[in-house]
Amino acid sequence: MSIIINKNTAVTAPIAIKSVQIAAENLRRDIRKTCLDTKGEGAEIRLLLSEGEFEAECFALMVSEERLEIKAADELGFIYGIYEVSRSILGVNDFWFWNDQEFIPKESYEVSSNYLKRSKPFAIRYRGWFVNDEVLLHTWYVNRRKDEPWEMVFEALLRLGGNMVIPGTDRNAHLYRDLAAETGLFITHHHAEPLGAEMFARAYPDLNPSYEEHPEKFERLWREGIERQKDKKVIWNLGFRGQGDCPFWDNDPRYDTDEARGELMSMLIKKQYDLVKENDKDAPCCTNLYGETMELYQKGHLKLPTDIIKIWADNGFGKMVTRRQNNHNPRIYALPEKKNEESHGIYYHVSFYDLQAANHITMLPNSPEFVKKELGEVLEKGVDDFWIINCSNVKPHVYLLDFVGEFWREGSVDIERQRESYVERYYGGEGVAEIADCLKAYPEYAFAYGKEEDEHAGEQFSNHVARILISRYMGDKQRADELLWLMEDDTLSKQVKTYQKMCFEAKKQYYQYFKMCEQTAASLEGHSECLFRDSLFLQAQIHYECFEGAYKAAKSLTEAIEKNYQKAFYLAGKARKHYLKADEAMRSREHGKWKDFYENECLADVKQTAWVLSGLMSYLRNLGDGPHFYHWQREFLYAKEDSRVMLILNMENHLTDEEIFSLMEERFEESETK
Repeated sequence: MSIIINKNTAVTAPIAIKSVQIAAENLRRDIRKTCLDTKGEGAEIRLLLSEGEFEAECFALMVSEERLEIKAADELGFIYGIYEVSRSILGVNDFWFWNDQEFIPKESYEVSSNYLKRSKPFAIRYRGWFVNDEVLLHTWYVNRRKDEPWEMVFEALLRLGGNMVIPGTDRNAHLYRDLAAETGLFITHHHAEPLGAEMFARAYPDLNPSYEEHPEKFERLWREGIERQKDKKVIWNLGFRGQGDCPFWDNDPRYDTDEARGELMSMLIKKQYDLVKENDKDAPCCTNLYGETMELYQKGHLKLPTDIIKIWADNGFGKMVTRRQNNHNPRIYALPEKKNEESHGIYYHVSFYDLQAANHITMLPNSPEFVKKELGEVLEKGVDDFWIINCSNVKPHVYLLDFVGEFWREGSVDIERQRESYVERYYGGEGVAEIADCLKAYPEYAFAYGKEEDEHAGEQFSNHVARILISRYMGDKQRADELLWLMEDDTLSKQVKTYQKMCFEAKKQYYQYFKMCEQTAASLEGHSECLFRDSLFLQAQIHYECFEGAYKAAKSLTEAIEKNYQKAFYLAGKARKHYLKADEAMRSREHGKWKDFYENECLADVKQTAWVLSGLMSYLRNLGDGPHFYHWQREFLYAKEDSRVMLILNMENHLTDEEIFSLMEERFEESETK
């Protein structure tokens, strides 16, 4: 015989743990979403504590005594078992909220009497997300609630098998710490916020953030941080960086050698370690070998307690080497040379923000094959104690978050099977093969700006680099030294031409990808089409429009340097339109609960690039048409026979830059079509 799960099914959870009760209530919600009203009796779903039978975080689902039983020995075992019922019986996917899963309710779900599902231990001990650079989540409300998006972040992470989180950056991490802990997640901390304590510069804004000068104040903040979190499950992050995401010696230049820097950092990490152990001798601790810290560690200047989890970091593009900081790019190998008895972890990015070339509102431009190779090497080195994944605002990155989630459950991923499964689960319907092809093709069209395998450009390349070049032209017109990581040209003019050439290639590639996605979108309908336009098609639009804009911006600067101000003005206006189209594409996908999701897109900040180009247009108009501003107006507004008769300079109010540009566009595009 079988049992029936329907809308009348009771979920009985006699486990007095708040996180388990939250998960049980979510299962009741899922039953309401997936089941029709019925008068038929539904089988009970019951949680049963079974100590000694299961390993940590493991569960079993089975039919017994005409009910479905969820057996586990601990908090997370029950939570994962509850969400497995939702997933495998009701069909509620891990990213149901983020991918707008359509639910077609049924009267009931039949479960065989011999149904049995047992989980196995995870490949990674501590595994979770860093909700970082969360500018979209930060201002977004769902159902008029600011907390609901964060609740959905934590639920998706638990559904995926995660067990820890950095619940936001800076103030958000403090604001959402309790909410995350209530769901059953371990809390850990940003590498620049040791012990999750308040930042020194915020607590003491008028003081120099130097430990040498104010040791007692730093230690007071650390003790307060421990006190505020001591009742939670915490993996304590230890370290000492500056008051931004920067080295501490930026604030305290007296530490001017690697030896002095390493000595202070080692001493302070040991002091923080002792403070934690005073409160809980078994508390897990970790520290990030990130950026400049990695270099100190590799040189032997950083001494750490042996039981601290050492967190190695990729470079922001998925490669396990140290990150590029400004023009400094040593690419030091960022994994232990061989397996050892110590504890190791990784901080890995599917999203990154570097004001250079990274991805934030679009997917990682490197392939799943590349990610699998890097994560496979991570496991080969025995780095399986701690994986924290930078998930930023979740929605643009769900595909790779799903990919990494399978990795931390299974220890590997079958790329093709996972991709097909992902598309089938979330897009469904007809067109699955075409959507999978677009997903596979995404990294194939990414622009390679360097020689290394990971050096593919995200949307920041087409925005930040363009803004830097424009700002330099409107400033001292000297070479942009902040772009030496990208090009070694010795003049601004050469840099502009190099960037123009790069963007020409990139926009050609992304135009092809955009057309591929456009064709696929046209073949879809209903939910599949809507989600595809929300995801891959939108990202194709962003890349194409931004690179087309960057190309025209570089062309504008080339003409400006040659003092062809009118043509430069026109090209700047064309570039501006492309960036505005990219922003409009994002805003057009804010349907339903996504209202205003992209409103605070302020890191790549596509709309700001358009604003910078507006400034360039005004600057060029001043150079080419100032100080009286009537020549261009007469040329483009008046008939040819009237434009040179200047008994009165102008008979109308001076036109705005946008009005002049519209007249130019009408004239030039008309001549181009003849």
